[in-house]
Amino acid sequence: MPRTLIVAAALSLTVPSALLAQGKGIRLWNLTTATITGFQLSPAGQNNWGPNQTLNDKDKEVDHDERLRLTGIEPGRYDAKVSYAGSKQCVVRDIEIKADAVVSIADKDLKDCTN
Repeated sequence: MPRTLIVAAALSLTVPSALLAQGKGIRLWNLTTATITGFQLSPAGQNNWGPNQTLNDKDKEVDHDERLRLTGIEPGRYDAKVSYAGSKQCVVRDIEIKADAVVSIADKDLKDCTN
């Protein structure tokens, strides 16, 4: 068997497993009853809000029961600022975010809402 075929066969076996090892990343699952138009995270208790993660979505919002990949986030404890169409904003306090995990937000989690 020619050396190039052996190398190609070996690469085809190792590349998919390397991609699987990367995981799916951290994702938000919108279980609220409305479409989220803004989602920002801050280290818990610091009010130091990061970028609007909904801008990572193709339509720039997260519908009910939709998942969104969160970028630039390390595992840890966070507060989340959740925004809706119009001017409604709510905070979800002390969320634990784990690597390659799904973080769900439901109506019951929303606190300190303003209209």
